[in-house]
Amino acid sequence: MDSCIFCKIASGEIATSFVYEDDLTVAFKDLQPQAPVHILLIPRRHVVSLEEARDPQLLGHLLMAAKNAAEIIGLAQYRLVINTGPDAGQSVFHLHLHILGGRQMNWPPG
Repeated sequence: MDSCIFCKIASGEIATSFVYEDDLTVAFKDLQPQAPVHILLIPRRHVVSLEEARDPQLLGHLLMAAKNAAEIIGLAQYRLVINTGPDAGQSVFHLHLHILGGRQMNWPPG
């Protein structure tokens, strides 16, 4: 998608240092971290949100990629968050997982 910032990051059009990447996903530091460690993991192909995701293999791959990214950056304990829709806090409409760690996480999250 031409105007999607995450598509531009995934394609390399916007230069970003990846903390993890594979054929289907890339992970990079969030510009507005909500925890000492805050990584965003996105699929390389455009999917608007979890609500619009149709590929169970991609969804499973995202979870494994999140695990791999957390391991690479040294997180043994972390929280995964997927915001779906504006009322849930989704502000970039490209499916992404937040990998949060480096501190005690509270429940409920907010």
